[in-house]
Amino acid sequence: MELKRVVVTGLGALTPIGNNVSAYWSGLTNGISGAAPITYFDISKHKTTFACELKNFKVEDFIDRKEARKMDRFTQYAMVVADEAITDAKLEIDKLDKDRVGVIWGAGIGGIETFQNEMIDFCKGGHTPRFNPFFIPKLIADIAPGYISIKYGFRGLNFTTVSACASSSNAIIDALNYIRLGYADIIVTGGSEAAITEAGMGGFNSLHALSTRNEDPASASRPFDKNRDGFVMGEGAGALILEDYDHAVKRGATIYAEVIGGGLSADAHHITAPHPEGLGAKNVMLNCLKDAKIAPEEVDAINMHGTSTPLGDVAESKAVKDVFGAHAYNININSTKSMTGHLLGAAGAVEAIASILAMKYSIVPPTINFSTPDEQIDPKLNFTFNKAQHREVKVAMSNTFGFGGHNACLLFKKIDL
Repeated sequence: MELKRVVVTGLGALTPIGNNVSAYWSGLTNGISGAAPITYFDISKHKTTFACELKNFKVEDFIDRKEARKMDRFTQYAMVVADEAITDAKLEIDKLDKDRVGVIWGAGIGGIETFQNEMIDFCKGGHTPRFNPFFIPKLIADIAPGYISIKYGFRGLNFTTVSACASSSNAIIDALNYIRLGYADIIVTGGSEAAITEAGMGGFNSLHALSTRNEDPASASRPFDKNRDGFVMGEGAGALILEDYDHAVKRGATIYAEVIGGGLSADAHHITAPHPEGLGAKNVMLNCLKDAKIAPEEVDAINMHGTSTPLGDVAESKAVKDVFGAHAYNININSTKSMTGHLLGAAGAVEAIASILAMKYSIVPPTINFSTPDEQIDPKLNFTFNKAQHREVKVAMSNTFGFGGHNACLLFKKIDL
């Protein structure tokens, strides 16, 4: 069976450094940090007091207030970016075969704020506590694609992928394969997350996963720097319209890039720590290259998982050298998490968008906040430190790794029309 080609025809982004794709790209290329003191709740009891919150975002600008109250923030974010991507792709909804349009969405945690707040209210409720009737629909991780399909009438395949921080990359890979195999013409895919809550921050702090650089939040996310001390929590969403190439050409769509490969692997090592030699990271990149049927020497840029954790950055850097050998020194490597923070289940989607735009504009965004080399990381690798670099990018890779040892890797290529 000959597999169908799959392309990207629409993008949507809602991030701590920009509330749409254009603003997000401007923030990336200008090296803007999205980290600042938390404004959503009282931070006095928390070890980490900052995060990468959305800025100047009002949900009522996008969704009717009454409808928005039925949704957790992670679903609100999903609706906003799906609409931007669908508009960007110029999809004429009424002309589509809606039975062949699906939604595959990623969320690592889902409605954690809803769960947290309802339980607090329950415990304060005395003898007759009452749960909100929307409690369950708001918190379940699979509700976002349900809402998207209902709004647009898309009746094709519809589900959520949950693999911690790899969730939205898993969603994109699933979308790639379902279109390749002919099960859909178009799939709205991506991911969203809204875990900047008392429970989210407290839980990750208890794991010693978060940076505690409270005195200087803007510089706290510093991947590959010797003085990194953990990741910075982010929030938001990213959406991509994946489409059968022939379908896209027939309707005259603008094509951003071709999705040429997706790889998966497991560390099989530890529930939170990466394999120390980067074995899972190595395998997932090799699997992705094999799926794309390209040589390592064809890759020009890698948006690394690069969370700014002491163990993770070392392991992933080792894996890149193992996979790419001497060519590793010719690749522009970066971590956009240095600016956006870590969007957990939405990370793969927003970073895939960054990789696609790097090809479109021939600019690799920087890894900001670097000052001190780490002797465990090869200084000859080009991490695109502190300033964006102009170069032609024909093939871009994006890595995302999740707690539990879940690894996902994507490859995008400039489209050959």
